[in-house]
Amino acid sequence: MMVERIYDTQDGLFDVAWSEINENQVVTSSGDGSIKMWDMTLAEFPIHHWQEHQREVFSVEWNLTTKDMFCSGSWDHTVKIWNPQSPQSLHTYTEHTHCVYSTAWSPYHPSLLASASGDHTVKLWDTKSPRSIQTLHAHTNEVLSVDWNKYQEHTLVTGSVDNTIKVWDRRRPDREVVCLVGHEYAVRRVKCSPHRPNVVASGGYDMSVRFWDTAAPLGSHMIGIHDLHTEFVLGVDFNLYREGQIASCAWDEKVHVYIPPPLLR
Repeated sequence: MMVERIYDTQDGLFDVAWSEINENQVVTSSGDGSIKMWDMTLAEFPIHHWQEHQREVFSVEWNLTTKDMFCSGSWDHTVKIWNPQSPQSLHTYTEHTHCVYSTAWSPYHPSLLASASGDHTVKLWDTKSPRSIQTLHAHTNEVLSVDWNKYQEHTLVTGSVDNTIKVWDRRRPDREVVCLVGHEYAVRRVKCSPHRPNVVASGGYDMSVRFWDTAAPLGSHMIGIHDLHTEFVLGVDFNLYREGQIASCAWDEKVHVYIPPPLLR
């Protein structure tokens, strides 16, 4: 593996997202509250620098449908919508009362996104509306991660400090569809499979990556565990181009790439 570019920043970085309209550009979110855009064809300095958030920016997510905007979530309790051509954010949402840890655009509705917060809620936002359009009182503790199901347009998955993962149908927000129990500590990341409608991966502070079948009978939802990391697991994702392949990263300074046996079937 060869490193093509290294960019130096003034603070730690929490997230990164590739542009959906330019293959050479990425946006990064920083501990100093800034968001920067970098172009791989240029050697040193960012081509855009936004400094609106008042605290660490924990999440940046590009809109995969419209491709012309991205969102950010911050410890200053806000969610912001950005267009790379604009010097200021397009929208700022301020309803959360605690850190925003995770943001995710709907794969079905171009203007719809979700945010997960330390205030125990997940809020849904439509960029055409000045306020949230729905609130899920998702967990009994901080919500650290949210993702949309790629096959069921109303379904979201959340992960929390309460050690659980919950599947939600936003048409029936009063109660989760299923609660997945197995992690021993906080669930830091949840990801829905791009290939199977019922498969979810999760990474947690118990140093494990776990795999779930949300449609399995009660008591048999967990279908596999990857427990070779030796520190908190912070990142998990599916390879879009090779079905079943997973990448996970942790504070042990390692990236693991593998196909869990349950996903070989």
